[in-house]
Amino acid sequence: MKPFSFIILTFNEEIHLPRLLQSIASLDAPIFVLDSGSTDATLEICEKHQVKTAFHSFENHPKQWDFALKNFDIQTNWVICLDADQEVSAELFLHLKNFKEEDFAKINGIYFNRKNYFKGRWIKHGGYFPFYLLKMFRTNIGFSDLNENMDHRFIVPGKTTIWKDAYLREENLKENKISFWITKHNIYSNLLAQEEVERIQKSRQQTLNPKILGTPDERTAWLKNLWWKLPRYWRPTLYFLYRIIFKLGFLDGKTGIIFHFLQGFWFRLIVDIKIEELMQITTPISTNKTSKLKPEVKFTIQFLTLFAGLYLFNLYYNGLVLPGGNYNSFLANHFNYIQGLRNILLKLSAAGLQLLGYASLTNKYSLLAIGHNKINLAYDCLGFGVMSFLAAFMLTYPGKTKVKLALFFIVLTVFQLLNILRFIFLALYWKGAGNGQINHHTVFNAFIYLLLAITIYYWIEKTTVKKASI
Repeated sequence: MKPFSFIILTFNEEIHLPRLLQSIASLDAPIFVLDSGSTDATLEICEKHQVKTAFHSFENHPKQWDFALKNFDIQTNWVICLDADQEVSAELFLHLKNFKEEDFAKINGIYFNRKNYFKGRWIKHGGYFPFYLLKMFRTNIGFSDLNENMDHRFIVPGKTTIWKDAYLREENLKENKISFWITKHNIYSNLLAQEEVERIQKSRQQTLNPKILGTPDERTAWLKNLWWKLPRYWRPTLYFLYRIIFKLGFLDGKTGIIFHFLQGFWFRLIVDIKIEELMQITTPISTNKTSKLKPEVKFTIQFLTLFAGLYLFNLYYNGLVLPGGNYNSFLANHFNYIQGLRNILLKLSAAGLQLLGYASLTNKYSLLAIGHNKINLAYDCLGFGVMSFLAAFMLTYPGKTKVKLALFFIVLTVFQLLNILRFIFLALYWKGAGNGQINHHTVFNAFIYLLLAITIYYWIEKTTVKKASI
C-alpha cells in the first residue's frame, strides 16, 4: 500500500488541475478531489484520471478542508493536502518518491517550501521565499484550524519537520487577469475583516500558541498577534515598506513590486476599511474597546512610527544607490532622488558663491571654492533626517491639509536655504574639525531641530487659539 494519499480542493480548475495531476501521476498514490460546484471541465478531468470526487458547498478554506479530512475514506497512514493551483516540483517529487515511513517514525507532519508565482514571475523576495506550508501529515492526527477564517493552516500535534529543498510550486493562472485577483481578494478581505472583528470582541482565539522561535506556523501566529496590535491604516504602509525595503521586495522587478503593493498594501488597507465598517454596526461596548488610546498617545505612536519608517527608508535607499553590497544600478540611474537633491544643493551653493564674487567648481559630490576649500556633500549634509521628521509630523498631526502643506513648504525652504548658506560658509572658511572640536553637522542639526521645535510649538499654539476663538 502507498504511504500517502492526496486531497485536492477545486472550483473551476480546468486550467490548473491537469498540471497538478501530471506532477503527481508517477507517484501512483490515491487522489481525492473535493469540489465546490465547478461549472467548467474540472469534474470531467477528474473522471478521466479516475480521481474520487465529492461535493461540498464553499464557506471558507478551513471548513472545506475540515469536511475533506472527515469525509474521504483515507486508507493510507499519511495525507498530502494541496490546492489545485499548486504543483509538485521535481525536487519535491523525489522526496515523495523516496519517502519511507520508518524514516519518519517520530514525525507527525512535514512542511513543504512554497515557491509563489504572480503573472509568471517567481516572487522570491518580500518575505515570500522561503515560505513553509504544513501540507503532509499523519491521517487522523492533523486537522484543519477552524479558528482561521481566511489564512488557512493545518494543526498537527507532535513533532514536525521541514523539507527546505522540496518546493511546492504555486501559480494561479486566473490571476493573470487583474480583475480576477481583485475580485478574489475582495472576497478574502470580507473574511479577514470579519475574523479580526471577532478577535477584537474576544469571540475568536488562535488555536496555536504563538512563538517567535517555534514552528513556521507558531511564528506566523506570533506575527499575527503583533499585526493585530498595530494601528489600523498605518500597518498596511509599514508592512509594504517592510516587504519592499527590508525584505528586498524591489528585487522582484516591476511585476513583483506590483504584487507586493497589491498584496501587502492594497489588500491590507481594504481589510482595515472593512473592519471599521463592521465595528460601526457592532455594540457600543465593542466600539469603545478599540479607542483606549488617548489622542496624544495615538499621535505620538503614529508620529514616531512614521518618522522611523521614513528615516530608515531614506537611509536604506541611500545604500541602494551607492556602489557597494546592496547597489542597484536601475534605481541609481533612474530613481536616484538622493543624488537629485544633492545636485540641486550643489548648483544653488555654486550660484551663491558666484553672487558673492567667488569662482567655484562642482562635480557629482563636491563643491570647490577656488582658492579656498573643497567640501563633500555626504548623505548627512542633505537633511533627509530633518525632512523625515517634518513630513512625519505634518502627516500625523490633525489639522487642515492646506495649512499643514503651507507650513511644510515654508519650513522646508527656510531649512534648505540655511543649508546652502552653511555650504557656502564651509567652502570659504572651514578648515576642518580638529581634535576636540565639535563636528559642524552636530552643531547645524542641533540648531535646526531647536528651530523646528520652536516653529512647531508656536504654530500649534496659534492654530489652537484660532480653534478656541471659533
